[in-house]
Amino acid sequence: MAEGRGGDIVSEFLGQNPHLVNWVESLRGHCETNKQWDARREFVLRNMEIFPTIRPGTPSPSLDRLLSLSMVWANHVFLGCRYPQPVMDKINEMAEGITVNKAPGRKTRDEIMGKTKRPAASAVAADCQVKKNKPNDTDLKAPVKSVACPAASKVKSGPPLGAPAEHQPFFNRLYKAIAWKLVSAGGYGPNLEHFEILRSCVDSCKASLSCVFVPLKDIPDLPSGRTQKEGQVCELRCHAVYMGTGYGRDKCAARAMASKEALKVFQGRKVTVKVCRRRFRGLDVEDLVLLDEQLRAQVFPPALIYPFQGDQ
Repeated sequence: MAEGRGGDIVSEFLGQNPHLVNWVESLRGHCETNKQWDARREFVLRNMEIFPTIRPGTPSPSLDRLLSLSMVWANHVFLGCRYPQPVMDKINEMAEGITVNKAPGRKTRDEIMGKTKRPAASAVAADCQVKKNKPNDTDLKAPVKSVACPAASKVKSGPPLGAPAEHQPFFNRLYKAIAWKLVSAGGYGPNLEHFEILRSCVDSCKASLSCVFVPLKDIPDLPSGRTQKEGQVCELRCHAVYMGTGYGRDKCAARAMASKEALKVFQGRKVTVKVCRRRFRGLDVEDLVLLDEQLRAQVFPPALIYPFQGDQ
């Protein structure tokens, strides 16, 4: 969602889904101000997709949980309430992209008391120990032992261990941003500015797209019978995760086609980061790839660069 346009996006969404208007208004609390309700309403509408069993107008445990989380988030933002850290992490993730203008700022009791609190005895002792252990000129002149680095050939190629789980929260947020952007654009279609939509959503998630261009004639893994050798090929990545490849007569056209292919992945109910095998200069290499929920045989275009720079 664009910064500062939360109300506009919600209005557009409800304009396209008029059957939700009366139902969502029935969820408003009697004591909520317009500002509080506007923010909590956006929280509820943004996160309905997380609870697919919710049916507007029908009570359910899923709806109760969503409303409870929305109240927890609103209490934190507007009243300064604090909750256990796992709960805070959950509501902050669900509220990604929601902007509350002039939200009240509050400090905890510990933060207020910390201004006048005397340093603990352990802190004083630690400071003394640091001063005691400060190196003198003799220490600085002592020989330094070198540490041998492992040979580059022994470094395991491929993504770091745990990389898919590390990147998954970011792409969950990006999925929400793209879903709302497509709603405001009237849905996914061939006539959209695919690159601008993808770029703006990535920017809103505090990240950037990486575009790699290679002339079509320089790609060794093309079928030998292909007659067309002119043009550019573009590969899109974000946070080291492969998102899509596109071909065009020039770089702009190739980038637009790659963006279109990348946005197709976001048409399902979720996206997943996985380790997959891709071809690079005739070799099979491991790469981080963004996939949708559809089960099918995956055939990826050849990688334009080695996926992990340190392993080249």
